[in-house]
Amino acid sequence: QAQLVESGGGLVQPGGSLRLSCAASGFTFEDYAIAWFRQAPGKEDEGISCVGRFGDNTKSVESVRGRFTISRDNAANTVYLQLNSLKPEDTGVYKCAAIRFLGNACIFRVGVQYDFWGQGTQVTVSS
Repeated sequence: QAQLVESGGGLVQPGGSLRLSCAASGFTFEDYAIAWFRQAPGKEDEGISCVGRFGDNTKSVESVRGRFTISRDNAANTVYLQLNSLKPEDTGVYKCAAIRFLGNACIFRVGVQYDFWGQGTQVTVSS
């Protein structure tokens, strides 16, 4: 059974850091690009970042560039999202999703039909 499990969320002060993990099981991880999304109360769902199958192709939304870094470890079947310089507006439930690609492309667009989704991990940035 295919599964994505996020972890690493929590409560952090503005300017702080967190490292989110997205652990995959039940499917051939290296065949899939992975994306991170954020769901915030009262806001539209937002695509944050994505990483291609081999880890060398990454993309991020402008609001997090220079602060968030996505990476993957195919040996560990895990994708990471390092969150630095956190702001209150980064608060939300962070979810990862997998989509199968033949090449090294990735996408983090809301509305795209991803193959698998995780349940999410809560990130709260507050003083």
